Amino acid sequence: MNLNTSDLGWDESSGEESLLPLDQLVNSVRNETPALTVWGVALCVSGTVIAAENAVVVTTILATPSLRAPVFLLLASLGLADLLAGVALILHFLFWFCTQPSDWSELVTSGLLVTSLTASLCSLMGVALDRYLSLSHALTYGSGQSRRRAALLLLLIWLGACIIGAGPAMGWHCLDEPSSCSVAPPLTRTYLSLLCGGFLIVVMVTLQLYAGICRVARRHAHAIATQRHFLPSSQSYASKHSSGRGFSRLILVLSVFVGCWMPFSLWGLLGDASSPPLYTYATLVPAAGSSLLNPILYSLRNKDIRKVLLQACCPHRCTNSTHSHYPVDV
Repeated sequence: MNLNTSDLGWDESSGEESLLPLDQLVNSVRNETPALTVWGVALCVSGTVIAAENAVVVTTILATPSLRAPVFLLLASLGLADLLAGVALILHFLFWFCTQPSDWSELVTSGLLVTSLTASLCSLMGVALDRYLSLSHALTYGSGQSRRRAALLLLLIWLGACIIGAGPAMGWHCLDEPSSCSVAPPLTRTYLSLLCGGFLIVVMVTLQLYAGICRVARRHAHAIATQRHFLPSSQSYASKHSSGRGFSRLILVLSVFVGCWMPFSLWGLLGDASSPPLYTYATLVPAAGSSLLNPILYSLRNKDIRKVLLQACCPHRCTNSTHSHYPVDV
């Protein structure tokens, strides 16, 4: 904040000092915090909701020994990443509206948000890969080797996300050179361009995986169609109806995925520091909003996770049924 003589309470015309000492006035100016706005309240509320619902998902998976298949490890990683995104939004609100904004608080919140969004997007790619393998290699899916591969993939995801997110704190920021800022300060234009370029690559790979899922599902549907005359009419209709619902859910998941991540990835490559901030918020909000939708689209649609939550909320209404995994429901 720039200080002038009026801020310091100095009357140059009379040469007299103000009633308060100069150092106290400087400290009072430095301790000013921005006024609370509707945007700030919405930011805090959304961060709290995101953190709460993803905390429920992560706790449910980690506290249930039977949920140890590769798909649940990936869903736990996705929930943890989205949980950190919610925490980053809450910290941004606290640092900006409850304390004096500083350079280190901007670096901490931006680094945490970059880490969480990177891990969330890569975890979504991992979920798509798991769905593809569960269909194309159904006989070996869920084995010990598959779980070790999933654990290795998660290790690489989080190691890469932490390294990428540490960039601003390690000096890759534009606080000392505002002309190099991107559409999302304190990130530099070069840093954000590389980040968004990587996001686009992950998005394209994920779309290719879902295209492979569609091809495998189509082959399965063709194999079922060739044997349709051996099935009763009711079973044939049920199979067709289930396949239709599966493709409808897949289209919904892909639409939300592309709608959340594509705008900011493109805007980060095309925009610069002179671009209107409104465009940055308009593209960043859907990316952060994906953390709000991911538990609903992925974790809560899984029958095993829903069963555990129902047992925890209404134990007297749940019956002891055979436990089975539904990786395709994710």
